[in-house]
Amino acid sequence: MSQVTERRRLEALQASLAAEHAAVYGYGVVGGRIGESRRAEARSAYDAHRARRDALVREVRDLGGQPVAAAAAYALPFPVPDSAAAVRFAAELEERVAGVYSDLVRAAAGARRRAAAGALREAAVRAVRWRGGSVAFPGLAERAGAAGTPTASKAPTP
Repeated sequence: MSQVTERRRLEALQASLAAEHAAVYGYGVVGGRIGESRRAEARSAYDAHRARRDALVREVRDLGGQPVAAAAAYALPFPVPDSAAAVRFAAELEERVAGVYSDLVRAAAGARRRAAAGALREAAVRAVRWRGGSVAFPGLAERAGAAGTPTASKAPTP
């Protein structure tokens, strides 16, 4: 395998890891605002993203890379003052994570590609549950208007 291919895989893994860091942070915000009826769903998503994050840290290290660190805080794409906004934010988090995993699916092969496809599918399903609707190609079409995962900053946007 060429060094360029390995570098691209490592870059895609690092981008996925960064997205998982942002999702873990984002679900901390969601959990603080979400209504009681959907709190278990938010907790489950938070746990899933933590598990994916930890697996990606191991994969990056296995490839000889230094895993990207989480930011101290992230700027939110919009204010999340209540449960309705938390639901919208959770759907957006999942759609953005799906987009990053679509890049990893393209860059990876074998077991790593299967794992990335599984992560993309899980994020797309969670996005549908949060949003109440779906798109034809999760992780692709909606990326045209998305700016990626929440961006790192010194403090979250209110």
